Amino acid sequence: MRILVLGSGGREHAIARALHRDPTVTALHVAPGNAGTQEIAVNHVLDPADPVAVTELAARLRPELVVVGPEAPLTAGVADALRRAGVPTFGPDKAAARIEGSKAFAKEIMAAAGVPTAEARVCESRSEAEAALDSFGPPYVVKDDGLAAGKGVVVTSDRAEAVRHAESCGRVVIEAYLDGPEVSLFALSDGDTAVPLLPAQDFKRAYDDDEGPNTGGMGAYTPLPWAPAGLVDEVMSTVVNPTIEELRRRETPYVGVLYAGLALTSQGVRVVEFNARFGDPETQVVLDRLATPLASLLQSCAIGGLDPMTRLEWHPGAAVTVVIAAEDYPASPVKGDLISGLAEASAVPGAYVLHAGTTVDFEGRTVSNGGRVLNVVGTGPDLASARATAYDAASRIRLRGSHHRTDIALKATRGL
Repeated sequence: MRILVLGSGGREHAIARALHRDPTVTALHVAPGNAGTQEIAVNHVLDPADPVAVTELAARLRPELVVVGPEAPLTAGVADALRRAGVPTFGPDKAAARIEGSKAFAKEIMAAAGVPTAEARVCESRSEAEAALDSFGPPYVVKDDGLAAGKGVVVTSDRAEAVRHAESCGRVVIEAYLDGPEVSLFALSDGDTAVPLLPAQDFKRAYDDDEGPNTGGMGAYTPLPWAPAGLVDEVMSTVVNPTIEELRRRETPYVGVLYAGLALTSQGVRVVEFNARFGDPETQVVLDRLATPLASLLQSCAIGGLDPMTRLEWHPGAAVTVVIAAEDYPASPVKGDLISGLAEASAVPGAYVLHAGTTVDFEGRTVSNGGRVLNVVGTGPDLASARATAYDAASRIRLRGSHHRTDIALKATRGL
């Protein structure tokens, strides 16, 4: 199978790695890719959110499947353009991708489908925002209605900060705070049938102990030893399937992966957010554990042939990923710094490195090219060993001014 993956981050490197290991994949292309994907695929320089450029590349490569990684191409209609050109595509059309592109639209879908979520108000002025904040009380949850690369949410007890964020965004969704631990669950869908992957947990705050600003994600792990029995079945029956059905009812069938960000509250499971693509960095650990070949799964979704009786197979053990971020991430990440120690990190038994924000300079050296630069993945028979492996490998990498969290999966290994 000839496959083209769109995107340049750690998620796309993880997807490409899983496809590269699939014996049915005969040719693998990534656009634009990064310094890591070029080692296992052919990179192509283009803007993945440009429908014309992407369809022209597909016409040249003639892939049997295009996998759209990031959210921006989906909300820009890249999947629509590819399907009009007759290219099997894994990723929702622009209309269905609004479930991530607009928090207000997601709330509308959940209300219509009876999906449990936080009470919320859509606000377009300071006065509306202040009224909503006063109604819900602290902690205040303010979400940019549009795409914000995982950084458009402010959760704070400081009312003035909440008001400032609302004003800076313009149109926001303000909602009641949801208590309890958060879980990420991905489900593959062909528009009718949905199949769940393993649940994972990611870490959004920049620093240890959940301090600092929200980021795109600083680490993740799976499995979740503390998750209640039957969680996946419950989420599929109360969240994923009703959402897929509501979108189909609106004649916007959802083809791709539906990411459900969940809070396990004292009142039960509640949806925090939906995303229209694989989560980053949860994908890095979930796909590491997937034993079922990925290519045929994604193609089945793209062509409408996902078997409702599909039961995925998983490698035993655990996976932990630690994100190494550039200096001054997430505010204003520094680019162009030399990265060394990659070979030493990958030589640690059970570890490997996925590239996220990297490129190759004119001397052929790997340098930083984004905020989240690398994902160091550690695997092992249990979370504690996988975690130790990830941090052992991360310690071998050198990037001036970089930082990473030291507490990824720590509480889970302690039974907390």
